[in-house]
Amino acid sequence: MIADLLYKLSEHWGLFNVFKYITFRAALAVITSLIISLALGSLLIRRLQQFQIGQHIREEGPKSHQSKAGTPTMGGILIIISIVISVLLWGDWSNKFLWIVTISLIGFALIGGLDDYIKIVKKRNKGLSAKMKFGSQIILSGAIGTVLYLISQNDGFNTVLHFPFFKTLTPELGLLFIPFVIIVIAGSSNAVNLTDGLDGLAVGSVMIAAAAYAVFAYAAGNAVVSDYLNIAFVKGVGEITVFMSALLGACIGFLWFNCHPAQVFMGDVGSLSLGGVIGTIAVLCKQEILLVIVGGIFVMEALSVIIQVFSYKTTGKRVFKMAPLHHHFELSGWSESKVVVRFWILAILFALVSLTTLKLR
Repeated sequence: MIADLLYKLSEHWGLFNVFKYITFRAALAVITSLIISLALGSLLIRRLQQFQIGQHIREEGPKSHQSKAGTPTMGGILIIISIVISVLLWGDWSNKFLWIVTISLIGFALIGGLDDYIKIVKKRNKGLSAKMKFGSQIILSGAIGTVLYLISQNDGFNTVLHFPFFKTLTPELGLLFIPFVIIVIAGSSNAVNLTDGLDGLAVGSVMIAAAAYAVFAYAAGNAVVSDYLNIAFVKGVGEITVFMSALLGACIGFLWFNCHPAQVFMGDVGSLSLGGVIGTIAVLCKQEILLVIVGGIFVMEALSVIIQVFSYKTTGKRVFKMAPLHHHFELSGWSESKVVVRFWILAILFALVSLTTLKLR
């Protein structure tokens, strides 16, 4: 909004011409969301404490976590507010993809917020029923997939699936694109939710994935760059770089309060929305398959739960000491900080590997 107004001043003062550049507005988005999250963080934490919105810690988890009981949760609201305000200021709201990703963020935040509300205020430890929670995620993901499918019929977007390392492997999904989008977005949302179990682990990993997808979005939205790198060109998707930059800044600010020992947890309102957004961005810039690499930490965490449940139901034995995977390492003797930092290192490696695929095609 403000970026558009400032750009119009370029007719009189050439200096304001910089506001047409995505990279300049992306930099402003990082700074703005970071400042907002740092400025509002302490205030939000006090309000959450006043309303007694504290985290319940499951008894079967690591005993060291019992001391965290009562820590304010639903701090993901801080991330949502910071992103939305920053994008409102520096985003180009004539861009359809910016609307889609913002609706995705708010939609998944509402689902997560309702889940948190039921767990904390209504004192129902499991929150939303699995049917309601997954059903809501499927409906929202399906709606996004449907909108994108309709756009693909006449407006530059397509439903072709692109595989890294394989130039000619580009199957046309057609109507199958919609269920595929549901799997990608809902799966990403739940994977990040499973990762959110240690101080700073989920938000740090999301930051790294967001930085990688900011690069992918910019490359996919630039005709010259996408042609040089031989990746799918999606007209207009470069604007999503501004959104991802705002997300990056908001997460850095939140990490200030969420690092060990955490003053606040993000709750499902944060983890479900951030995961949903990462999945949505992957679909928009046509890098869905790469999400398995970019979000390698989230994949590891989700797979550990699937393997644990399958093994226990079929053999009665557990593969891991506890799932998700970060708890296994805690129970193996690693300190919480060691688990988090080492998982961050892995997340950085996954992101770097994914970026190398830009040239290996």
